[in-house]
Amino acid sequence: MRAAVCTRQGSPVAPNIEFVTDWPGPGEPGAGQVQFRCLATAFNQMDLWVGRGVPGLKLEYPRVSGCDACGVVEKVGPGVDASWIGKRVVYNAAIEIPEAPVAGEAPRSTLSPRYELIGEHHNGAMCERVNVPVDNVAVIGDDRDAAEAAAFGLCSLTAYSMMVTKGGLRAGQAVLITGIGGGVATCALAIARHLGCPVAVTSRHQWKLDRAKELGASLGVLDQGQDWSREVRAWTSKRGADMAVDSSGKATHLNCIKSLGRGGAYVTPGATSGADATTDLARIFWNQLRVLGSTMGSNAEFKEVTALFNAGAITPVVDEVFPAEKARDAYARLEVGEQFGKIVLEW
Repeated sequence: MRAAVCTRQGSPVAPNIEFVTDWPGPGEPGAGQVQFRCLATAFNQMDLWVGRGVPGLKLEYPRVSGCDACGVVEKVGPGVDASWIGKRVVYNAAIEIPEAPVAGEAPRSTLSPRYELIGEHHNGAMCERVNVPVDNVAVIGDDRDAAEAAAFGLCSLTAYSMMVTKGGLRAGQAVLITGIGGGVATCALAIARHLGCPVAVTSRHQWKLDRAKELGASLGVLDQGQDWSREVRAWTSKRGADMAVDSSGKATHLNCIKSLGRGGAYVTPGATSGADATTDLARIFWNQLRVLGSTMGSNAEFKEVTALFNAGAITPVVDEVFPAEKARDAYARLEVGEQFGKIVLEW
Protein backbone atom coordinates (compact mmCIF):
# COMPACT_ATOMS: atom_id res chain seq x y z
CA MET A 1 0.00 0.00 0.00
CA ARG A 2 1.02 3.66 -0.29
CA ALA A 3 2.84 5.15 2.69
CA ALA A 4 5.10 8.01 3.79
CA VAL A 5 8.03 6.12 5.28
CA CYS A 6 10.76 7.41 7.57
CA THR A 7 13.67 5.39 6.22
CA ARG A 8 16.21 6.18 8.92
CA GLN A 9 16.74 8.21 12.07
CA GLY A 10 18.32 11.63 11.69
CA SER A 11 17.96 15.39 11.67
CA PRO A 12 16.73 17.05 9.57
CA VAL A 13 13.90 14.56 9.13
CA ALA A 14 12.47 15.55 5.75
CA PRO A 15 15.37 14.16 3.62
CA ASN A 16 14.77 10.74 5.21
CA ILE A 17 11.11 10.57 4.14
CA GLU A 18 10.18 8.48 1.11
CA PHE A 19 6.77 8.00 -0.47
CA VAL A 20 6.38 4.31 -1.40
CA THR A 21 3.66 2.18 -2.97
CA ASP A 22 4.73 -1.21 -1.59
CA TRP A 23 4.55 -0.74 2.20
CA PRO A 24 3.08 -3.90 3.82
CA GLY A 25 -0.59 -3.67 4.73
CA PRO A 26 -1.71 -3.89 8.36
CA GLY A 27 -3.12 -7.42 8.02
CA GLU A 28 -6.52 -8.45 9.29
CA PRO A 29 -7.77 -6.50 12.31
CA GLY A 30 -7.33 -8.37 15.56
CA ALA A 31 -9.81 -8.92 18.37
CA GLY A 32 -11.35 -5.61 19.41
CA GLN A 33 -9.90 -3.74 16.42
CA VAL A 34 -11.22 -2.02 13.32
CA GLN A 35 -9.37 -1.38 10.07
CA PHE A 36 -9.97 1.86 8.25
CA ARG A 37 -8.90 3.40 4.98
CA CYS A 38 -7.30 6.77 5.58
CA LEU A 39 -8.81 9.82 3.92
CA ALA A 40 -6.47 12.31 5.57
CA THR A 41 -3.58 12.19 8.06
CA ALA A 42 -2.47 15.14 10.20
CA PHE A 43 1.03 15.93 11.43
CA ASN A 44 2.15 16.49 15.01
CA GLN A 45 5.50 17.35 16.58
CA MET A 46 5.59 13.65 17.45
CA ASP A 47 6.28 12.90 13.77
CA LEU A 48 9.51 14.87 14.02
CA TRP A 49 10.46 13.18 17.30
CA VAL A 50 9.96 9.79 15.67
CA GLY A 51 12.18 10.87 12.78
CA ARG A 52 14.91 12.22 15.06
CA GLY A 53 14.64 9.45 17.64
CA VAL A 54 12.81 9.43 20.96
CA PRO A 55 15.08 9.39 24.06
CA GLY A 56 14.60 6.20 26.04
CA LEU A 57 12.63 4.48 23.26
CA LYS A 58 14.27 2.07 20.84
CA LEU A 59 12.68 2.57 17.43
CA GLU A 60 13.35 0.42 14.38
CA TYR A 61 13.55 1.91 10.90
CA PRO A 62 12.08 2.12 8.32
CA ARG A 63 8.81 2.99 10.05
CA VAL A 64 5.59 4.92 9.54
CA SER A 65 4.52 7.58 12.03
CA GLY A 66 1.19 9.41 12.16
CA CYS A 67 -0.89 9.88 15.31
CA ASP A 68 -3.98 11.46 13.72
CA ALA A 69 -6.16 10.35 10.83
CA CYS A 70 -9.70 10.42 9.51
CA GLY A 71 -10.91 7.41 7.56
CA VAL A 72 -13.67 4.99 6.67
CA VAL A 73 -13.96 1.63 8.49
CA GLU A 74 -13.63 -1.26 6.01
CA LYS A 75 -13.16 -4.28 8.29
CA VAL A 76 -13.77 -5.28 11.91
CA GLY A 77 -11.98 -7.82 14.03
CA PRO A 78 -13.43 -10.54 16.26
CA GLY A 79 -15.81 -9.19 18.89
CA VAL A 80 -16.49 -5.91 17.07
CA ASP A 81 -20.00 -5.05 15.87
CA ALA A 82 -20.23 -5.06 12.07
CA SER A 83 -22.24 -1.80 12.18
CA TRP A 84 -18.88 0.01 12.35
CA ILE A 85 -18.24 -0.83 8.68
CA GLY A 86 -18.73 2.21 6.47
CA LYS A 87 -18.53 4.72 9.33
CA ARG A 88 -16.29 7.79 8.99
CA VAL A 89 -14.09 7.83 12.06
CA VAL A 90 -11.17 9.38 13.90
CA TYR A 91 -9.14 7.74 16.65
CA ASN A 92 -7.37 8.49 19.91
CA ALA A 93 -3.73 7.56 19.36
CA ALA A 94 -3.13 6.95 23.08
CA ILE A 95 -3.54 3.28 23.99
CA GLU A 96 -3.81 2.72 27.73
CA ILE A 97 -1.52 -0.09 28.90
CA PRO A 98 -2.88 -2.07 31.88
CA GLU A 99 -0.41 -2.59 34.70
CA ALA A 100 -0.61 -5.64 36.94
CA PRO A 101 -1.03 -4.85 40.65
CA VAL A 102 1.87 -5.52 43.00
CA ALA A 103 1.23 -7.00 46.44
CA GLY A 104 1.24 -4.35 49.17
CA GLU A 105 1.66 -1.37 46.86
CA ALA A 106 0.12 2.02 47.62
CA PRO A 107 -3.26 2.93 46.08
CA ARG A 108 -3.08 4.06 42.45
CA SER A 109 -5.86 6.62 42.70
CA THR A 110 -3.49 9.52 42.03
CA LEU A 111 -1.58 7.88 39.19
CA SER A 112 -2.23 8.67 35.54
CA PRO A 113 -2.45 5.78 33.06
CA ARG A 114 0.56 4.52 31.16
CA TYR A 115 0.13 5.08 27.43
CA GLU A 116 1.65 3.80 24.24
CA LEU A 117 1.09 5.89 21.16
CA ILE A 118 -0.04 4.82 17.70
CA GLY A 119 2.48 6.52 15.45
CA GLU A 120 5.27 6.43 18.04
CA HIS A 121 5.51 3.08 19.83
CA HIS A 122 3.62 1.46 16.95
CA ASN A 123 3.46 2.18 13.22
CA GLY A 124 0.89 4.87 12.56
CA ALA A 125 -1.38 6.37 9.95
CA MET A 126 0.98 7.92 7.40
CA CYS A 127 -0.34 5.24 5.05
CA GLU A 128 -3.52 4.05 3.37
CA ARG A 129 -4.82 1.63 6.00
CA VAL A 130 -4.35 1.12 9.73
CA ASN A 131 -5.75 -1.12 12.49
CA VAL A 132 -6.75 0.53 15.77
CA PRO A 133 -8.65 -0.56 18.90
CA VAL A 134 -12.37 0.09 18.53
CA ASP A 135 -12.41 1.54 22.05
CA ASN A 136 -10.21 4.38 20.73
CA VAL A 137 -12.45 5.18 17.76
CA ALA A 138 -15.14 7.88 17.51
CA VAL A 139 -17.60 8.49 14.68
CA ILE A 140 -17.58 11.84 12.90
CA GLY A 141 -20.42 13.31 10.89
CA ASP A 142 -20.52 12.89 7.13
CA ASP A 143 -20.75 16.68 6.84
CA ARG A 144 -17.39 17.25 8.53
CA ASP A 145 -14.33 17.93 6.38
CA ALA A 146 -11.87 15.01 6.42
CA ALA A 147 -8.77 17.21 6.67
CA GLU A 148 -10.23 19.11 9.63
CA ALA A 149 -11.32 15.85 11.24
CA ALA A 150 -7.79 14.45 10.98
CA ALA A 151 -6.38 17.71 12.34
CA PHE A 152 -8.47 18.02 15.46
CA GLY A 153 -7.75 14.68 17.21
CA LEU A 154 -4.60 14.52 19.33
CA CYS A 155 -4.11 18.28 19.69
CA SER A 156 -7.72 18.96 20.69
CA LEU A 157 -7.68 16.01 23.09
CA THR A 158 -4.42 17.24 24.65
CA ALA A 159 -5.76 20.77 25.03
CA TYR A 160 -9.15 19.63 26.35
CA SER A 161 -7.68 17.21 28.89
CA MET A 162 -5.20 19.69 30.36
CA MET A 163 -7.47 22.75 30.30
CA VAL A 164 -10.89 21.35 31.18
CA THR A 165 -10.38 18.00 32.93
CA LYS A 166 -7.14 18.62 34.81
CA GLY A 167 -7.02 22.43 34.91
CA GLY A 168 -10.72 22.89 35.69
CA LEU A 169 -11.10 25.86 33.34
CA ARG A 170 -14.43 27.64 33.84
CA ALA A 171 -16.39 29.82 31.46
CA GLY A 172 -15.17 33.41 31.34
CA GLN A 173 -11.78 32.88 32.98
CA ALA A 174 -8.77 34.63 31.46
CA VAL A 175 -6.42 32.32 29.52
CA LEU A 176 -2.83 32.88 28.36
CA ILE A 177 -1.52 30.71 25.50
CA THR A 178 2.14 30.84 24.48
CA GLY A 179 3.54 30.12 21.04
CA ILE A 180 0.30 30.54 19.12
CA GLY A 181 0.44 28.83 15.75
CA GLY A 182 1.14 25.25 16.79
CA GLY A 183 -1.57 22.62 16.77
CA VAL A 184 -2.12 22.38 20.54
CA ALA A 185 -2.02 26.17 20.94
CA THR A 186 -4.61 26.82 18.22
CA CYS A 187 -6.86 24.07 19.62
CA ALA A 188 -6.47 25.59 23.09
CA LEU A 189 -7.59 28.93 21.65
CA ALA A 190 -10.68 27.28 20.11
CA ILE A 191 -11.63 25.54 23.38
CA ALA A 192 -11.12 28.71 25.44
CA ARG A 193 -13.26 30.75 23.05
CA HIS A 194 -15.95 28.05 23.12
CA LEU A 195 -16.08 28.56 26.90
CA GLY A 196 -16.31 32.33 26.51
CA CYS A 197 -12.85 32.92 27.94
CA PRO A 198 -10.85 36.02 27.00
CA VAL A 199 -7.51 34.87 25.57
CA ALA A 200 -4.04 36.41 25.39
CA VAL A 201 -1.52 34.81 23.04
CA THR A 202 2.20 35.18 22.49
CA SER A 203 4.35 34.61 19.43
CA ARG A 204 7.67 35.63 17.93
CA HIS A 205 5.81 36.54 14.72
CA GLN A 206 3.40 39.45 14.35
CA TRP A 207 1.50 37.73 11.53
CA LYS A 208 0.65 34.85 13.86
CA LEU A 209 -0.67 37.28 16.45
CA ASP A 210 -2.80 38.89 13.75
CA ARG A 211 -4.22 35.51 12.72
CA ALA A 212 -4.96 34.65 16.35
CA LYS A 213 -6.89 37.89 16.80
CA GLU A 214 -8.98 36.97 13.76
CA LEU A 215 -9.81 33.74 15.61
CA GLY A 216 -10.89 35.57 18.75
CA ALA A 217 -7.78 36.32 20.80
CA SER A 218 -8.11 39.56 22.78
CA LEU A 219 -4.42 40.32 23.29
CA GLY A 220 -1.39 39.51 21.17
CA VAL A 221 2.06 39.80 22.73
CA LEU A 222 5.07 39.93 20.42
CA ASP A 223 7.66 37.84 22.26
CA GLN A 224 11.14 39.22 21.62
CA GLY A 225 12.68 37.72 24.72
CA GLN A 226 11.43 40.42 27.07
CA ASP A 227 9.45 40.03 30.32
CA TRP A 228 5.92 40.32 28.95
CA SER A 229 4.16 39.28 32.17
CA ARG A 230 3.31 42.91 33.06
CA GLU A 231 1.53 43.29 29.74
CA VAL A 232 -0.59 40.23 30.49
CA ARG A 233 -1.36 41.39 34.03
CA ALA A 234 -2.32 44.85 32.73
CA TRP A 235 -4.71 43.13 30.31
CA THR A 236 -6.42 41.50 33.31
CA SER A 237 -6.57 44.77 35.31
CA LYS A 238 -3.51 43.54 37.25
CA ARG A 239 -5.37 40.49 38.61
CA GLY A 240 -3.45 37.98 36.49
CA ALA A 241 -4.57 35.20 34.18
CA ASP A 242 -6.48 32.22 35.50
CA MET A 243 -4.66 29.72 33.28
CA ALA A 244 -1.44 29.65 31.29
CA VAL A 245 -1.19 27.04 28.53
CA ASP A 246 2.50 26.61 27.75
CA SER A 247 4.06 24.03 25.45
CA SER A 248 7.26 26.02 24.96
CA GLY A 249 8.85 25.45 28.37
CA LYS A 250 12.20 27.03 29.18
CA ALA A 251 11.74 30.21 27.11
CA THR A 252 8.31 31.11 28.46
CA HIS A 253 7.73 29.30 31.76
CA LEU A 254 8.80 32.04 34.17
CA ASN A 255 6.84 34.73 32.33
CA CYS A 256 3.79 32.46 32.55
CA ILE A 257 4.19 31.98 36.30
CA LYS A 258 4.53 35.75 36.75
CA SER A 259 1.42 36.31 34.61
CA LEU A 260 -0.87 34.13 36.72
CA GLY A 261 -3.26 35.46 39.34
CA ARG A 262 -3.97 33.88 42.71
CA GLY A 263 -5.13 30.28 42.38
CA GLY A 264 -4.15 30.19 38.72
CA ALA A 265 -3.05 27.08 36.84
CA TYR A 266 0.05 26.57 34.73
CA VAL A 267 -0.61 23.64 32.38
CA THR A 268 2.00 22.11 30.12
CA PRO A 269 1.91 19.31 27.52
CA GLY A 270 5.50 19.79 26.34
CA ALA A 271 8.69 21.85 26.36
CA THR A 272 9.82 22.57 22.82
CA SER A 273 12.31 25.25 23.90
CA GLY A 274 13.82 23.10 26.66
CA ALA A 275 12.75 21.35 29.84
CA ASP A 276 15.20 23.00 32.28
CA ALA A 277 13.13 26.09 32.97
CA THR A 278 13.76 28.63 35.74
CA THR A 279 10.71 29.09 37.99
CA ASP A 280 9.63 31.21 40.96
CA LEU A 281 8.63 29.02 43.91
CA ALA A 282 7.72 32.03 46.04
CA ARG A 283 5.02 33.03 43.56
CA ILE A 284 3.83 29.44 43.34
CA PHE A 285 3.24 29.02 47.06
CA TRP A 286 2.20 32.60 47.94
CA ASN A 287 -0.31 32.74 45.08
CA GLN A 288 -1.29 29.09 45.55
CA LEU A 289 -0.66 28.28 41.91
CA ARG A 290 -1.21 24.87 40.38
CA VAL A 291 1.46 23.40 38.09
CA LEU A 292 0.00 20.60 35.99
CA GLY A 293 1.62 18.31 33.44
CA SER A 294 -0.58 16.59 30.90
CA THR A 295 -0.09 14.05 28.14
CA MET A 296 -2.81 13.13 25.66
CA GLY A 297 -6.06 11.98 27.29
CA SER A 298 -8.54 9.17 27.88
CA ASN A 299 -11.00 7.62 25.42
CA ALA A 300 -13.86 9.19 27.36
CA GLU A 301 -12.32 12.65 26.94
CA PHE A 302 -11.71 11.91 23.27
CA LYS A 303 -15.41 11.19 22.72
CA GLU A 304 -16.32 14.41 24.57
CA VAL A 305 -14.06 16.55 22.38
CA THR A 306 -15.25 14.71 19.26
CA ALA A 307 -18.82 15.64 20.19
CA LEU A 308 -17.74 19.29 20.30
CA PHE A 309 -16.14 18.92 16.86
CA ASN A 310 -19.23 17.23 15.40
CA ALA A 311 -21.41 20.02 16.77
CA GLY A 312 -19.20 22.64 15.15
CA ALA A 313 -18.32 24.08 18.56
CA ILE A 314 -14.58 23.74 17.92
CA THR A 315 -12.86 23.66 14.55
CA PRO A 316 -9.12 23.13 14.16
CA VAL A 317 -7.02 25.49 12.09
CA VAL A 318 -5.55 23.80 9.01
CA ASP A 319 -2.37 25.41 7.74
CA GLU A 320 -1.87 23.50 4.49
CA VAL A 321 -3.05 20.26 2.86
CA PHE A 322 -0.56 18.24 0.81
CA PRO A 323 -1.23 15.26 -1.47
CA ALA A 324 0.25 12.11 0.07
CA GLU A 325 2.86 11.96 -2.68
CA LYS A 326 4.27 15.27 -1.37
CA ALA A 327 4.86 13.89 2.14
CA ARG A 328 8.50 15.00 2.16
CA ASP A 329 7.43 18.59 1.46
CA ALA A 330 4.89 18.38 4.28
CA TYR A 331 7.57 17.16 6.70
CA ALA A 332 9.83 20.01 5.58
CA ARG A 333 7.11 22.58 6.31
CA LEU A 334 6.54 21.09 9.77
CA GLU A 335 10.28 21.09 10.45
CA VAL A 336 10.68 24.78 9.60
CA GLY A 337 8.04 25.56 12.25
CA GLU A 338 6.46 28.52 10.47
CA GLN A 339 3.00 27.01 10.10
CA PHE A 340 -0.17 28.33 11.71
CA GLY A 341 -2.33 25.34 12.60
CA LYS A 342 -2.11 21.79 11.33
CA ILE A 343 -0.42 20.31 8.29
CA VAL A 344 -2.39 17.51 6.63
CA LEU A 345 -1.80 14.78 4.02
CA GLU A 346 -4.68 13.68 1.76
CA TRP A 347 -4.82 10.08 0.59
